[in-house]
This record gives sequence, C-alpha cells and structure tokens, in this order.
Amino acid sequence: MFGVTILGNNSAVPAFDRHPTSQVLTLNNRNILIDCGEGTQIQLIKYKIRRSRISHIFISHLHGDHYFGLIGLITSFALLGRQQPLTIVAPDPLQRIIELQLQVADTKLGFELNFITIKETGPLLQLPDVEVRCFRTDHRIECYGFVFKEVRNLRRLNIEKVKEYNIPLSFYDNLQRGEDYKANDGSIIANAILTTPAPKPRVYAFCADTRYDERILEHIHGADMIYHETTYHDALAQMATERFHSTTKQAGRIAQLAGVKKLLIGHFSSKYDSLKEFEIETREVFPNTDLALEGVSYLIPQ
Repeated sequence: MFGVTILGNNSAVPAFDRHPTSQVLTLNNRNILIDCGEGTQIQLIKYKIRRSRISHIFISHLHGDHYFGLIGLITSFALLGRQQPLTIVAPDPLQRIIELQLQVADTKLGFELNFITIKETGPLLQLPDVEVRCFRTDHRIECYGFVFKEVRNLRRLNIEKVKEYNIPLSFYDNLQRGEDYKANDGSIIANAILTTPAPKPRVYAFCADTRYDERILEHIHGADMIYHETTYHDALAQMATERFHSTTKQAGRIAQLAGVKKLLIGHFSSKYDSLKEFEIETREVFPNTDLALEGVSYLIPQ
C-alpha cells in the first residue's frame, strides 16, 4: 500500500469537528507522520493507526497548528514503552524546543530520538522504500513542502519465461536485481527475457502552507498526487495573499500547471462550517480533486 490517511484538515483553530493539520503516509509496513497539530494522537487512536509503525515525523513549519501535538505524542510513546528509534525532520529550532520540554518535565525516553534539521531545499532522507526531498514554500515563516518518492528497484519476474528456462528459485533475487543467468552449458540468458522493468515509482507531494507560488512547480511536476492547502474560497483571494495562504482555484491552478494526476485539498479556514464549496470551486479548475476528509485514506494512483 502507498497512501495517505488524513488526521486533521483544518487551519489554525479546531472547529466543526475538524482538527489542525496532520496526516499519515503509509508505505508497506512503514507509517510516516506529516505534521502533528494538536489532537493528533487522539486521531491516531480513533482511526486505528499503528503508532508503533511511525518511524519518522516530518514537520513543515513551526506554527502551532502544525506541531503542538508533537510533545504529547513523544511522551505517550515513552509511557507506552516504545523502544524503536524515532526520527523527527523539521526546521530549526524544533529540536531545542522538544529537548527543553523533555528536560523541564524530567521525561526519560526508552527509545532513541533523532533530529534532522531542514536547512534548505533539496534531498532530505533515503530509506529502503522511500526517498524524501523538501522545497521551500511562500509562507509567513520558514516553511517546507515534502516530496515522497517510492523506491522500486526490483524488476518483475516473467514467470512463464523463468519456468521455460528452468531458472532455479535460488536465483530469483538475482534476476530481480537485473542479473543475467548463466546456464550449466555456459549459455547466457539475458535478464530482459526473464524479467520486466520495475513499475514506475509513485510520488506524493505535501505542499504545506503557502501563498500561490508557481516556483513550487518544478518540485511537484508530474506527481501522482499532491496535497495543497485551500484555506479560503476564491472570493477571498486578496485575504489569502495577505495571510500567506491559498484559495480553491489557486490550488487547482497549481495542480493543473504541475501536470499531477490527483489533488487533495485541506487546511480549511474555521470561517466555513461546510466544505462543499471548496470542492466545487477547485474542481472548476482541476476536476480530479478530492477534499482531504479526516479518517479517509487516499491511495496514491499509479
């Protein structure tokens, strides 16, 4: 599975049973938390997300609605006896903030807590199943979006051909890594006969808080799915610009220009009790748009 589950889709103030920004990216058996607004751990419990599988937490910026739930989650991990390491990726000075909170509470962690400080646009992390890079967005304070690209190095076996050429089971891993097979008579069976290329890796981009900014296009171009904020309806475009946020049609335009397959929209202002108009307005520009609804999982399309 490669998909994202929405935990929080509201902007700064919780309202109408909507919570501040947080979502979980799931890839195989790994959960990656993206932002951690207030109430995130309650949402993890509510939607039965395996907290023990959260290996990394990415924080886009240090406005409270994107990280005020973090210290509570870390503390709960400690109380629940977590042992596996946890890595937090965030702008400076989050590490100092968290370490001070743990220190004044005299909290002892039974697991290794690592920090990666984001300093500039570029590669962030390489894991066995996903690679992550970041890009700067146009927000009131330092803020970063994230691009998660699936790692798919292994070729697919052509089972009919593998059986036809009597390839031993012990050599299957070698075939998936691209090796040719040397038969007992010394003949070489080309890998291209026995396998097909690995599927194209899927890409998910989290565009964080931002004003309308076409400079992000180079970072998200061709992504299979992106999440882009739509804090306001398009009638409030001037307010959105002044407050370093985006509107429905602006998000749709970014998705259109970037040539992405699917758009999720969120970070809804507490001015609005209904979300229907967000969907209608955005789809006028980019039809393949969905509201990022809390508790719903969205698969990254192939």
